[in-house]
Amino acid sequence: MKFKGYTRPDGTVGIRNYLLIIPSVVCANNTVQRIAQQLPGAVGITHQHGCSQFPIDGEQTKRTLVGFGTNPNVGACIVVGLGCENVQPQEVAAGIAKSGKPVACIVIQEAGGTINAVSEGVRIGRKMLADLSLQEKEEHDLSEIILGLECGGSDTTSGIAANPAVGVASDLLVEHGGTAILSETQELIGAEHLLAERAVSPEVAKRVIEIVKRAEESAFRMGEDIRLANPSPGNKKGGLSTLEEKSLGCVHKAGLAPVQEVIEYAYKPTKKGLVIMDTPGNDIESITGMAAGGAQIIVFTTGRGTPTACPIAPTIKVCGNGNTCRTMEDNIDISAAGIIEGTSTVREVGERIFAELVEVCRGKLTKAEQLGFGDFGINRIGPTQ
Repeated sequence: MKFKGYTRPDGTVGIRNYLLIIPSVVCANNTVQRIAQQLPGAVGITHQHGCSQFPIDGEQTKRTLVGFGTNPNVGACIVVGLGCENVQPQEVAAGIAKSGKPVACIVIQEAGGTINAVSEGVRIGRKMLADLSLQEKEEHDLSEIILGLECGGSDTTSGIAANPAVGVASDLLVEHGGTAILSETQELIGAEHLLAERAVSPEVAKRVIEIVKRAEESAFRMGEDIRLANPSPGNKKGGLSTLEEKSLGCVHKAGLAPVQEVIEYAYKPTKKGLVIMDTPGNDIESITGMAAGGAQIIVFTTGRGTPTACPIAPTIKVCGNGNTCRTMEDNIDISAAGIIEGTSTVREVGERIFAELVEVCRGKLTKAEQLGFGDFGINRIGPTQ
């Protein structure tokens, strides 16, 4: 199956062609926002990191920023830094530049303050946007697609309808040679053995068990039990009673394909097929990690409804709760309520999700894109220094 996308110098394929503006540190957020405001069509992101972090956290922040900049949906990038931070903007820009795409680096302290930095960013950005507008799409195979799988605001319909239907769509993409990423390690607790049984090797099975155990132990070291915070109050109002129950619904998003590998947060898959990324359950940080790992598109299931989305990876919302589909029609792309109501099968809805995925790859805008929504959040390992 084919679609037309943007061929990148590193061989990856974008389904969008964004100019992305990245702050290397929280101190550059306002400057990034002012540059993006003057460049219609550009995407500016903000975050709270880049300084006052332990080295392991600084490395994760840099890896995530570089991964976001090298995502195939980004055609060009401007990195904005303050100049004295731990995560140096020149290093982020150099990491992105290895992909071969145009990258500029602006340092506020060297530019002579915010006004000069904004002026320089707008001048460079206008040229980049003009160049991006001339790029033409080329035909590519669906095997070039990396799909991120996410669920949030879950209720009882998520594990019964939306997640199994997304699992069908994920399997169909894998059958076409593509890649699907399952994330949210905390929400694998209680279902990790089922995924381990599907691993392609004993080593991969061991890694599945390891990341779940690591997530539980990290909470214990703080004197906390994950089960006291998850399911959330909203999950419980939606009928979910335990984390294990939530997990057994969550893993349905991964369909029935074998687990090819387990990767760390914001790393790119090295295998085709179903891959597990170790991310937190937090929707925004999880999606950010998968997009930094190269996911061009996200399918996001929700029972209670949520407007969140990735700023550079089109996010398709699927909901199995008929009431939510009606009350949050502006946010939901596909209703899976027919499965609950007995008018559709899981297979039928899954094939509809897969068809929508292909259409979005071909350029159709998701509801979140129509609203201009996009959220960005980097997972943090340790405390602030």
